[in-house]
Amino acid sequence: MIKSLLVANRGEIAVRIMRTCQKLGIRAIAVYSEADRYARHVAQADEAVLIGPAESAQSYLKAENIIAAAQQTGANAIHPGYGFLSESEALISLCEKEGIIFVGPNREAIRVMGSKIESKALAQNAGVPTIPGYHGADQSEATLLSEGDKVGYPLMIKASAGGGGKGMRRVDNSEQLARELPQARQEALSGFGDDKVLLEKLIEEPRHIEVQLAADHHGNTVHLFERECSIQRNHQKVIEEAPAGFLSDAQRELLFSSAITLGQAVSYDSLGTVEFLLDQSNGEVYFLEMNTRLQVEHPVTEAITGFDLVEWQIRIAAGEPLPSTQGDICCEGWAIEARVNAEDPANNYRPQTGTIALYNEPEYSDVRVDSGVQAGTVLGPYYDPMLAKVIGIGDNREQARSALLRGVENFSLSGLGNNLDFLGDILRHPSFVEKALTTGFLEEAFTGGWQTQSADDKTAVCAAVARIMLIEKRDTQIHQSPFQTLGAFRVLERAGQAGKSRVILQDAVSDDGAIQLVTISGTQGGYQLTIQVIDDSNTQSEHKILAGWIGEHTLQVEIDGHSQSFAVNNSDAAITLTAKGSSHCYRCLSEQDLALGKGHDASSGDSNVTASLPGQVVEIKVATGDAVNSGDTLVVLDSMKLLHNLTAATDGVVGEIFCSVGDSVEGGAVLIELEPNE
Repeated sequence: MIKSLLVANRGEIAVRIMRTCQKLGIRAIAVYSEADRYARHVAQADEAVLIGPAESAQSYLKAENIIAAAQQTGANAIHPGYGFLSESEALISLCEKEGIIFVGPNREAIRVMGSKIESKALAQNAGVPTIPGYHGADQSEATLLSEGDKVGYPLMIKASAGGGGKGMRRVDNSEQLARELPQARQEALSGFGDDKVLLEKLIEEPRHIEVQLAADHHGNTVHLFERECSIQRNHQKVIEEAPAGFLSDAQRELLFSSAITLGQAVSYDSLGTVEFLLDQSNGEVYFLEMNTRLQVEHPVTEAITGFDLVEWQIRIAAGEPLPSTQGDICCEGWAIEARVNAEDPANNYRPQTGTIALYNEPEYSDVRVDSGVQAGTVLGPYYDPMLAKVIGIGDNREQARSALLRGVENFSLSGLGNNLDFLGDILRHPSFVEKALTTGFLEEAFTGGWQTQSADDKTAVCAAVARIMLIEKRDTQIHQSPFQTLGAFRVLERAGQAGKSRVILQDAVSDDGAIQLVTISGTQGGYQLTIQVIDDSNTQSEHKILAGWIGEHTLQVEIDGHSQSFAVNNSDAAITLTAKGSSHCYRCLSEQDLALGKGHDASSGDSNVTASLPGQVVEIKVATGDAVNSGDTLVVLDSMKLLHNLTAATDGVVGEIFCSVGDSVEGGAVLIELEPNE
């Protein structure tokens, strides 16, 4: 019997597990790092224990600290969630030694399935189809290069112990294989402590389909249908759904039977996911890997089966048989999940850091939100950038898609960059609605990469009105009622410009975005505004505005007779408006900034190499005096669980180097001085 469970994780999955604990009457214990002292999962727990500093290697990845926290609080079970120690043999060994129940599979199953090399050998012996390639024990560079030629190009390099896109690269010829192998192995070693890799023939049009498996300690194994996970960026999932569309009965049967065969072959005894690639060009199905833990996307399976999968995990770990037999498990309806990440999809999905200033989840009966954040949450460089998951549920795929789109459009989140606009564009794309998806969907749907849409002049007008009203609210501490006529003269007279003021905004889509001057004057019945785009065509337009607050952070604006509400996030330097899932940010400039030309790219002409994000230096590829070309990688930075190549902006010669391997650096820090060629 599990009476007290420690959740060895953070963020949305920790909150999710605690929800089931509370339903079952189990005491839920959180662990947290110094960076997570005020995190949402800490507040939700019955008890919480500090386990170390912000760096995950000294906190969430330190198995001894997790065990010590369990002993300190009297927890008789540990749930690892996903990521971190969820597939750690070391944690299981310590649990066994201390008599603590590990909510997950047995150690041998984790060991075998944690190695792509061993798992593929097991699958082949069990008669499960696998992708042609090399997964041998000889990991010498000469052997890998030779075997790569035998496999044929293009091929994929994959970390044997890895997942989530780390140590995973496409290679198109032998020369590229020789170049890519060292960094792929370094990434695998850094992320998983094992630099072994395997080589696989590249499937050009793959679909990523996975099967949810469940097994107990009594020899029972069942599947809970399949999930489609083909929409990915950088080999990491973005959208998942259950069931998968556009599959034949024969393909489904092969997927299910292969998953159960593999689970039985490895004596599996918990929840797990068997992942497959389906070659869209010929319909062939191949085993990819098995994840011996709960998946991020488990809510879509819960939606179509009606089961609480965390509850299944807990009951199985306590020694109970599976709650249902295969014949009792039905697939009803459809569910689609979107991952809300703190990232910039227009800039190669670069992770974003900062503080969440505004956070309101959508509230609909057919939309579920699993989240680990709230207003005030600070996102640093230490952990995965996922903030929340939004799940749309319906009787069929179109209903689920529509529900999810509504949820994404009505999710208010500002203060740091996020991918909500990007998710909305995916869900509205005709190809997402009409045809089978492959892992190349994003490249095909957004040729040249997804880009943020520039706002029109009316959005700038609304931002200017919001800026003025926020100043008024701050100065008077009076919340105005909806559509109250704005008292412009009080604000403007204090600014020394009786009856008239000017707000200077710069579109923050890019460093050299258009600068817009919005001149505001008070008139009978509202504001009269004139907008001038000074670095475009100098066009002018006038608008009649009525506006007022309808919530703490929500502004209702009527512009020329058309009304819209915006979630508003304001700082000294910028203002962000969010409506229907789409956010637009403007830098707020002073008259002095405008005169000095500070609105444009302040870094233009600066050739120095700077850290794009806070992180740790893992490799320096140059020395002082080296000649480099534009685009050459000079430094490799590890930030938010990914490696980032920092490149030369111009041809030049390396001057002073301000960092060393292993250094922790702040975002924006100058790492290398680069002297441009004359």
